[in-house]
Amino acid sequence: MPTRLPVLLLTTVVLLFGAACPSESGGTPAPPYLLTALDGRLIDSAALKGNVVIVNFWATWCPPCRAEIPDFIEVYESNKAKGLEILGFSVDNIPPAQLKDFVEKFDIPYPVTIVPESIVRAFAPGQYIPTTFIIDQKGNIRHKQVGAMDKASLSEWVDRLLDE
Repeated sequence: MPTRLPVLLLTTVVLLFGAACPSESGGTPAPPYLLTALDGRLIDSAALKGNVVIVNFWATWCPPCRAEIPDFIEVYESNKAKGLEILGFSVDNIPPAQLKDFVEKFDIPYPVTIVPESIVRAFAPGQYIPTTFIIDQKGNIRHKQVGAMDKASLSEWVDRLLDE
């Protein structure tokens, strides 16, 4: 896959130099979406209002994406009853069954789906993955993280927004 190598190299550079975008106090409205997760769950942005939502653009072939999954799982398990939802928006070009096998192998408990190009365009994560959007309870994007998100930063954002 020669086209993926530059993305991997650039992703590594982004991770080394920390390309997080500054937060906005009020945020901007997150794009609407209505998707079906691999397990059949409906992912509806309108139904998620009132929750803190983490939207993570990632791929199975991306080492930094894989590295952050255990932290996402831990933060999700600790906070889902408090109103946290994490959504794995895969940009893989693989059959859904193959992605489902990956999700099962890594015991990912939050909804995961292969996102259509229209959703990628709507969120505009840029050309690097992982890219994570943190959405507040009102449906506004409060933070965009380009590159892997560490557990401490993720937990800080979740705690702050759940307390609002």
